[in-house]
Amino acid sequence: MSAAPTGFAEAITLGDLLLRAAAERPDEPAAIYPHERATWALLADRARDVARGLIALGIGSGEHVGVMMPNGLNAMSTIYGVALAGAVVVPINLRYRAVEIPFVVSNGDLVAIVCSDESDGYVDLLGLLGEALPGLTGSADPNAVDVPDAPRLRSVVVLGERRAPGTVDAESFARGAATVGDDELDRRRVQVRLRSSALVLYTSGTTAEPRGCVLTHEAIVRCWIEVGRVFELGPSDRVWAPCPLFHMGAVGPMIMCAAHRACFVSDTYFEPDRALELLAAERPTILYSAYPPITQAVLTHPRFGDTDMSAGRAMLNVGPPDLLRQMQAALPHVTQLSLYGLTEGGGAITYNHLDDDLELRVGTTGPPLPGSEVRIVDPATGAVLGPGAVGEISIRGVTLCERYHRDPEKTAAAFDRDGWLSTGDQGRLDEAGRLIFLGRLKDMLKVGGENVSPAEIEEHLGRHPQVKLVVVVGAPDGRLGEVPAAFVELLPGSSVTAEELLEHCRGQIARFKVPRYVRLVSEEEWPMSATKVQKEPLARRIASELEGCAHDG
Repeated sequence: MSAAPTGFAEAITLGDLLLRAAAERPDEPAAIYPHERATWALLADRARDVARGLIALGIGSGEHVGVMMPNGLNAMSTIYGVALAGAVVVPINLRYRAVEIPFVVSNGDLVAIVCSDESDGYVDLLGLLGEALPGLTGSADPNAVDVPDAPRLRSVVVLGERRAPGTVDAESFARGAATVGDDELDRRRVQVRLRSSALVLYTSGTTAEPRGCVLTHEAIVRCWIEVGRVFELGPSDRVWAPCPLFHMGAVGPMIMCAAHRACFVSDTYFEPDRALELLAAERPTILYSAYPPITQAVLTHPRFGDTDMSAGRAMLNVGPPDLLRQMQAALPHVTQLSLYGLTEGGGAITYNHLDDDLELRVGTTGPPLPGSEVRIVDPATGAVLGPGAVGEISIRGVTLCERYHRDPEKTAAAFDRDGWLSTGDQGRLDEAGRLIFLGRLKDMLKVGGENVSPAEIEEHLGRHPQVKLVVVVGAPDGRLGEVPAAFVELLPGSSVTAEELLEHCRGQIARFKVPRYVRLVSEEEWPMSATKVQKEPLARRIASELEGCAHDG
């Protein structure tokens, strides 16, 4: 295992991080998208304009501003612009539906939302906001909207060509920005403390209302400076980050690029064909695809073999060991790393190192990053366990969120008096302090009294040569309580049957672990959050199916 980088990452605010990159490398590329790109100087100028526009709207220091737009220069400049204005960024998931948005707007204390018309081809954000926030489009004054479900909301800004009742259009926003001078902007910027809130990132909320993780400037910047050090990132690097900018899988790499003056490469949305074109044209050196549904969609695409990926030197993926081995084999010249991270921890807590051998990189998520601590505790007693013992992963460090916004009960339940966060994840530490992630504690199935790990079944099925992706959930059973049900996506052109997949399991894993049900699904059928397959809808689907069969019988 390689030695950790010496020294701790410096503390700097998000806005100052951008301005420093622009001062040092003004003409170097900061961001590349298929139809637009920007130097560091241009990105900083656009962020300053956004900050001026927000100040002109009356947005005060510490107030919360929602950012609801697809990946692009508008999204990046708005995130940095909110920070420069001394306000707090609250990214809004573009996958949310009208019934979900009011909770984030209200619970997040949003006084303004900045959106754009760039996504109109696949998501009508203005239409979605109008449906989610009754009263918005009928507001007579776009600078003082009247939305009963969001009493603190004052303005909705639309960057782009569209105009809509009740909203501040781009032209009006720019006129307001022109009235705010550099002195006022600098006054706001320098008043931002390192421990001031920078982001409120809402978790996916697959089983309950989402929780807003409050992250400081120090936490988020120091975290991603350290991740950049792991990748030995520098100004000559280009980082492909296909995740959406309302997710830590993109926000983190964006910050990492600013910290190390690397170029951020992305697209307004992820689609394998477009991604391969972008990869071939821009030749990124770091592939931050992170999640198997994204990575596998690229690696298994018919055009993958014809795409020049020779510029790549490192990539990040999370997943079971056999799947990581498959992805490493598909790009043998690219060093694949893995991590353990969560939104509450700033996105990254542990990380492999570039010179770790393959087994360490696929079998562990590496040691803690500088400034972070990991321990394993007995989930029932809280007793700290030694190397090799399986228990709950508990974390502490400079990158952790301060609290759950407006939820003191959940905050108190998650954090102990010494600052340790109970993650709800299961794992163990090896003798060298590397973390082995074993899945969610509550993800365990109870099959006739036997504990069964879905991750273990997923890993075994994933070894089948025709399997692309596997997700295992519990299905209700009158005799055993619950039994494993596997949802499987096959590789393109594969013809394996559900029975053949079951045969792949029989005799290889314990009988009670063999899935009772196998359902073959297409890529489009997966219920997705921003980046992950959501298990709860799959569990509801198999339960509903079985209930229907019982009624038919």
